[in-house]
Amino acid sequence: MTYVAADDRYDRMQYKNSGRWGLKLPAISLGLWHNFGGDRPLEGSRAMLRHAFDRGVTHFDLANNYGPPYGSAEETFGTVLAEDLRPYRDELVISTKAGYDMWPGPYGEWGSRKYVLASLDQSLARMGLDYVDIFYSHRFDPDTPLEETMGALQTAVHQGKALYVGISSYSAEKTRGAAQLLRELGTPLLIHQPSYSLLNRWIEPDLLDALEEVGAGCITFSPLAQGMLTDKYLNGVPEGSRASRNTSLSPDLLTAEAVEKIRALDDIARRRGQSLAQMALAWTLRDPRVTSTLIGASSVDQLDDSLGALQHTSFSDDELAEIDRHATDSGINLWQRSSSD
Repeated sequence: MTYVAADDRYDRMQYKNSGRWGLKLPAISLGLWHNFGGDRPLEGSRAMLRHAFDRGVTHFDLANNYGPPYGSAEETFGTVLAEDLRPYRDELVISTKAGYDMWPGPYGEWGSRKYVLASLDQSLARMGLDYVDIFYSHRFDPDTPLEETMGALQTAVHQGKALYVGISSYSAEKTRGAAQLLRELGTPLLIHQPSYSLLNRWIEPDLLDALEEVGAGCITFSPLAQGMLTDKYLNGVPEGSRASRNTSLSPDLLTAEAVEKIRALDDIARRRGQSLAQMALAWTLRDPRVTSTLIGASSVDQLDDSLGALQHTSFSDDELAEIDRHATDSGINLWQRSSSD
């Protein structure tokens, strides 16, 4: 049956400008890092993408290496776009990235002009697109001049293959440098995508200030700390979970100290009438400099639970103070090396 989007899809979602620029993003965006690769049934991915759009999620975030296998999340999205979402292309914000390893040899990762632009061409082919809305440098490359990487992003815009550009997991200093270079090239920095959660607050001391200075937005990823900020691990490691598979969440991160913090935060969430995951998502949006937060999903029900965070996004001063006592660094920032270069 032909897909027809829900008429009320914009009624329950909040939208916000990315920094000082005109592009608005939904408060919650859907990332395809997990659960949309070639190892998952297409119909499950299709159901989640359709339902997300029906709920007003207009932004779908990808990268060249999302899967598994690499590239397959873009292929999945391209199939659903062609069969279901193509009539709504101009209502969608589609992003992808280049930076991590994609093919063998010295030109298959990082930030050289050769890799960045070749990767974008491959991503467009996999998704069946003429352009993406946002194209990111996925990580800072310490061995390539920043001028070269930013110049490649500018070329993508000049060629009409991207409308806006962003960076991910860059330090505050490198963010300022990237924004300055892009400004000189005439292609402003739209957005930065850092990891951020109750257990990983590295962006607060410097990066958010830098983004405000340069006028860029912020879209946070891993707001649930790879699943730690759910009720899943309150009583051990369940079979089939990420930690049990030791994929994006190592069981070594679930220390007694970390679990104690999670339990305390879960108590606060319950008093607020939210699940821990809902509070964790709402908390990332409390700062006005944060444009959107990225969620993953493994089912339509999980997607709905996450979107339920938007029903209660305000926090009292007392709640924030209590959260701060437990929301401390837990050594889970897997992307620290990139953001410290």
